[in-house]
Amino acid sequence: MNSLPSPSPNAPVEASGTSRPEHLTSGRLLAGNTLWNMVGIGAPLLIGIFCLPLLKKFLGTDKLGLITLAWAVIGYFGLFDFGLSRALTKFLAERLGQKKFHEIQPLVSTSMVLLALLGGTGALFTFLLSPWIIQHLNIPANLQEESLHSFYWLSASLPLVIMTTGARGVLEALQKFRLATAIRIPMGMFTYLGPVLVLPFSRSVAVIFAVLVVGRAIACVIHIWACLRVLPELKLVPTVNKSLAGSLLRFGGWMSVSNVVGPLMVTFDRFVIAAMISVAAVAYYAVPFDVIFKLTLVPASLVAVLFPAFSTAASADRGRLVFLYESGIKYIFISLFPVTLALIAFAPEGLNLWLGKDFALNSAPVARWLLVAIFVNGLAQIPFAHLQSEGRPDITAKLHLIELPFYAVILFVLVRKFGIQGVAVAWLMRVATDTVLLFAISHRLLPENRIVFGKLPLMLAGALAAFVIAGSAVPFVVRALVVGGTVVLAGVAAWRWMFSPRERRSLQSLFRRAGIEAG
Repeated sequence: MNSLPSPSPNAPVEASGTSRPEHLTSGRLLAGNTLWNMVGIGAPLLIGIFCLPLLKKFLGTDKLGLITLAWAVIGYFGLFDFGLSRALTKFLAERLGQKKFHEIQPLVSTSMVLLALLGGTGALFTFLLSPWIIQHLNIPANLQEESLHSFYWLSASLPLVIMTTGARGVLEALQKFRLATAIRIPMGMFTYLGPVLVLPFSRSVAVIFAVLVVGRAIACVIHIWACLRVLPELKLVPTVNKSLAGSLLRFGGWMSVSNVVGPLMVTFDRFVIAAMISVAAVAYYAVPFDVIFKLTLVPASLVAVLFPAFSTAASADRGRLVFLYESGIKYIFISLFPVTLALIAFAPEGLNLWLGKDFALNSAPVARWLLVAIFVNGLAQIPFAHLQSEGRPDITAKLHLIELPFYAVILFVLVRKFGIQGVAVAWLMRVATDTVLLFAISHRLLPENRIVFGKLPLMLAGALAAFVIAGSAVPFVVRALVVGGTVVLAGVAAWRWMFSPRERRSLQSLFRRAGIEAG
């Protein structure tokens, strides 16, 4: 691989696809991009709600459990990139903030070449490991050969998923979320529709996995085309700058620890359930988890927008960084709280209506524990993104490494004693500990923010008390009244206590403009 020469001082000062740095942290742009990101994540969820009952009906619980494992593995593959896609987003956003536009092309080119190499290596490793994985899962004998072929297909998708993640990182650094969403929506829908479209022709899980891989290949090509469209300079012959490669790998090395260990603690429990209980129990746990986990679309959508904005503002406007940090916490809280409260209250009825009595009986207690965990974990995404944008991915990585063995021990103990409900409790204990540590460490790097040790503890205490009341064994009507009254009181309290007079005026202006446009 050849090293690029140092950029010439006469290089162009601005890339064709970039925006002014100050524009990349503007409130209107970030709010609009957050909404686009939410649409991109949320639209496929609506398709999944209708597709999952069909898959359960025609494939059975065991095969549905295998498909949920596949979805988990595909999602995990996207993070198995040694942190390079996140590093690319950070470094690209920083160069925009510093107006070093001439470094964009070598940075992106170097990153994508490294990602391609990592994807190919990972695919080979996963292919060779697949027989061992199948042997150690509690899969019925008649499904083992089919499952092995399915995992072979999954290994083939690894380079495609990793390259797609890198290309999306470029679009996110440039705040091109509208374009990224236009690609994400059909790709996310195909994740659920693909298996359903296969049903008239085959009930083989291996065939379903093959169709999902084809969809990933198409998504990868489209993402790369989108990058070339917004940055025509990237059409140059791909090369690797050794200096940039070293910086990316050093930063990405710590990122990769979080990217591997963090999702591992999300998906590892499914393999424990399959090994210690049954593959059918995976479905009772994973199906509600996958749906509930979609609530993270709110913090995920916001944090995906804030991460490059944090990186841009950190080198240009620290006051702006504090404002974005505190605003992120407030908006995640007020967005997640009412939805989480309602789902905790009506989890048994909702699961019964959607997937039947067996899921309502087995999954409702699990769903309630997981909902609390998702709410707490959603708030933790702000300090997590802040630490990484400050160039300290080593902190989040070390936390995950410390947490992993303790979580594994607690998980094995609780699953043996309480089954899948114990798995949910273990996950809640892990994310609660993680959240407290992340906020404490983040506050040390950004002591100017006053919300962490001021209003946030009271906000969390009130939310948890409401969750306990909503999940109690009382009649449906009483739960409905509790949810309605609590949401109204929380809305009034948030408006008067969480937001400053200036923020309230800004929100009122935004609501008025929205009303005029709607009219």
